[in-house]
Amino acid sequence: MNLLIEAFAWIFDPAHQSGPNGIPIRLVQHLTISLVVLVISSVIAIPLGYLIGHTGRGRSLAVSLTGGFRALPTLGLLIILALWLGIGVEAPVIALVVLAVPPILAGAYSGFEAIDRRTIDSARAVGMTEWQIVRKVEIPLGLPLLIGGLRSGTLQIIATATLADYVGAGGLGRFIFVGLKSNDYPQMLAGSVLVIALALLSEGIFAIIQKLVVPRGVVANQNTDVRTPSSRRVAVVGSPTEERK
Repeated sequence: MNLLIEAFAWIFDPAHQSGPNGIPIRLVQHLTISLVVLVISSVIAIPLGYLIGHTGRGRSLAVSLTGGFRALPTLGLLIILALWLGIGVEAPVIALVVLAVPPILAGAYSGFEAIDRRTIDSARAVGMTEWQIVRKVEIPLGLPLLIGGLRSGTLQIIATATLADYVGAGGLGRFIFVGLKSNDYPQMLAGSVLVIALALLSEGIFAIIQKLVVPRGVVANQNTDVRTPSSRRVAVVGSPTEERK
C-alpha cells in the first residue's frame, strides 16, 4: 500500500510534470507511437480483411499467418529490428504493427462472415453490384466486430509500446526502465499505472464506439419483446407473409 501511495505521489509531483522527461512529454510520445502503429495496421489489415470476408478466399492462409505473427515474441523481434535498423522509432513501430495486424484483420473478415448469407443474396437479388453490397450492406453490418478488432489491437499496442523505450523511442516505458535501473520502485509502479490508465481509457472509448455503431435494425431486433410468440411467420425478402391458421 505504501508503495502505491508513493507511486501516486510521484505521478502528481510537480517536478515530474515538465521538462523533456516529464509525464506529458512521455505521454505524447506513447500516444504518437500507438496512433502511428494503429493507422498503419488498419491500412494493412482492414482492406485485406474485407477482401477475405467478401470473397471467402485466402481465409485459411490469413488465419495461419496471423496465428504465426501472434506467436512471435515482441521483445525478441524488437531487438532484432533495432540491431538491423538502429536505435529509434522505426523498430518498435514495425514490431508493434506485426503485433496489431492479426486482431484487426480477424475483426474485419469476421464482421463480414457473421452476416447472414440471405441478406447478401437479397442485396444481389435487388440488383446491387458487389461494391454496393460491400459499401452499403457488409461494412455497416460488420462494423461492430471490426471495432472489436481495433479495440483489441489498440489495447495490445498501448500495453506493448512500453518496450519502445528499450531501443530509445521514448514513451511511458521510460519511467519503468529508468526505475528498474535505479531501483526506484515508486517510479516503476508510476509508469505502470500510467500505462494501465491509458489502456483502460482506450478500452472505455472503444466500448462506447462499438455500441454506437451497431445498426438500428439490429438494436431494434434485440429489443423486441419475445415473451409472446408472434402469430405470423417471419417475412423473407421475395416471399409473401403467411398467417398461421
